Amino acid sequence: MPVHNRVKDLIGRLTLQEKIRLLVNNAAGVPRLGISGYEWWSEALHGVSNVGPGTRFGGHFPGATIFPRSSSPPPPSTPPSGRHRQGGVRRGPGHVQRGAGGADLLEPQREHLPGPTVGRGQETPGEDPLVAGRYAASYVRGLQQPYGYEANRLKVAACCKHYTAYDLDNWKGADRFHFNARVTKQDLEDTFNVPFKRCVMEGKVASVMCSYNQVDGVPTCWELNGYIVSDCDSVGVFYNSQHYASTPEDAAADAIKAGLDLDCGPFLAQHTEGAVNYALANTLTVQMRLGMFDGEPSEQPFGKLGPSDVCSPAHQKRPPCAPLSASRFRTVAVVGPNSVATATMIGNYGIGRYARTIHQPGCNNVPCAGNQPIDAAVTAARESDATILVMGLDQSQEAEMKDRENLLLPGRQQELVSKVASASRGPTVLVLMSGGPLDVTFANNNPKVAAILWVGYPGQAGGRPSPTQIHRESHLGFCYAGGKLPTTWYPEEFAAKVPMTDMAMRADPANGYPAGPTGSTEAPYTSFSHSIAHAPTAISVNLAGRRGPAQANSTTGRLLSAAAVRVTHARCDELAMDVLVDVENTGDRDGAHAVLLFASPPGGHRAPFRQLVAFEKLHVQAQSRARVRLGIDVCKDLSFADANGIRRIPIGEHTLHIGDQKHTFSIHAAAPGL
Repeated sequence: MPVHNRVKDLIGRLTLQEKIRLLVNNAAGVPRLGISGYEWWSEALHGVSNVGPGTRFGGHFPGATIFPRSSSPPPPSTPPSGRHRQGGVRRGPGHVQRGAGGADLLEPQREHLPGPTVGRGQETPGEDPLVAGRYAASYVRGLQQPYGYEANRLKVAACCKHYTAYDLDNWKGADRFHFNARVTKQDLEDTFNVPFKRCVMEGKVASVMCSYNQVDGVPTCWELNGYIVSDCDSVGVFYNSQHYASTPEDAAADAIKAGLDLDCGPFLAQHTEGAVNYALANTLTVQMRLGMFDGEPSEQPFGKLGPSDVCSPAHQKRPPCAPLSASRFRTVAVVGPNSVATATMIGNYGIGRYARTIHQPGCNNVPCAGNQPIDAAVTAARESDATILVMGLDQSQEAEMKDRENLLLPGRQQELVSKVASASRGPTVLVLMSGGPLDVTFANNNPKVAAILWVGYPGQAGGRPSPTQIHRESHLGFCYAGGKLPTTWYPEEFAAKVPMTDMAMRADPANGYPAGPTGSTEAPYTSFSHSIAHAPTAISVNLAGRRGPAQANSTTGRLLSAAAVRVTHARCDELAMDVLVDVENTGDRDGAHAVLLFASPPGGHRAPFRQLVAFEKLHVQAQSRARVRLGIDVCKDLSFADANGIRRIPIGEHTLHIGDQKHTFSIHAAAPGL
């Protein structure tokens, strides 16, 4: 029987009170129909987590692998076609989740990062909407892995969150419960909503989560169809804190009428008594796609999963790569508050097996305030062939409900770096752990700092990262990791100038605010996609048009503007081109290279100066060449949103950028029917 018929039949057997009790995260069972209770709240941002009550570790699954945080390198080079990579890596969370608890996951978080001080920036794939959207779609496909007739069954139901323009948590007295994000239609269309559209349309995600904040005075738990879940307990928030509705009943009813299907919290169950069938049909449909009403769970396709399905050789593959040359550096000092972030951090860095290690924290904790053992760290640096400083942030500095107020290293960390680098007998390597960017201009300008690595929050195997090198020497022995920065790293002056409450992605001359990352005129310390830890390469590019020029849709019956064509008036299925990129590794080691294709539109449209339109990551052997084909969909990739949020294709000369190379081509409009 088709799922929708089964859902309709089940809803007809439920009483009104039974339906209401099924609309919250801890859905009550219906014993008379043999329906067990179900907890919807489970998390898996970077590995299955027991933060939500729906996941229970024990038995065959005492724990789960913790992968790097979403912001950790190399999100910009995660291939949009990376079904195998994401599906393979994410097979672990899907398998573990089916063995540890519920079959839905309130992940991934797929907002982009709009500014450098966002406390939850560590949960995002970076500042670029395209990267965030393609990463989300790939993540979702890897988790859900549809199967069965018409791929209607799901291994796990994923959830993209938090819709939309949810960036501020707690900053200088403004909090997410009361914050009203003022966002233009233009910024919503070309920035904030881009990741969610890709997550839904390309990833086919099973649900979307709305959150606490308002956008232009309206709570975000509105305007979506399908299985929509509120953040826990955002429906209550928009009555109790935002006072959007006059009564609890009105708040619950408004949310359901607007498309909310599930309240991660108790609010709907307490206050609403109607308009629930549509919402319940969406949640029950997902549960049936997960096989929850198909009989004994152990007899279902994933009912017999065990450790062997997760701890497979493919999941434990480690490429050989030593951070430092063992022959050159016999004694290494490891310094910094994050050097002891885990009990195995020093050994995992690959030093203990090759060199004598001297460890001195320098700072006893990340805040690094007051009296600290800096002098002992300086002495260790003097006695060592090389010094590794592991500095940065932790959850005391940036987290949910804790946005940052500046971009500086906390407390006396900068002093520790400068003194240790000055005293070090050999090269000093600065390793930064953080979710968001930091202003380390002082280290970049210090000739004693040989290299700066950013590793994000690298997870349980953080001592063996594939880092993003953002500064200087690559001859120290680093592998060609190919990671690139997912965010722009601004100087402290940027954070001091732009308040987090300003949501504009474009410059505001009236207030003196520079633009957000996608349209910034502010000079960054390091740019989005920057890295120098890649193999020496030689790149050649060819453009290959697949179809004809932009034309007006003949159904409009009129000529279009010479400045820009509405996407809805263009023959989008005829507008495409290929960019062929040959990458040659001229180095003596195998390495990875991320090919990023940017586009700049003709001037005069208030479009982003330059935007990412395609990307792919290549693994190229030493002294060899590889080719990648990057496809461009003109309507999707080269359009922009005007002030009214309408997508248009600029007419005129466009410029493509790959590395230092530029290629130009023209788009023109033709008369209807020609």
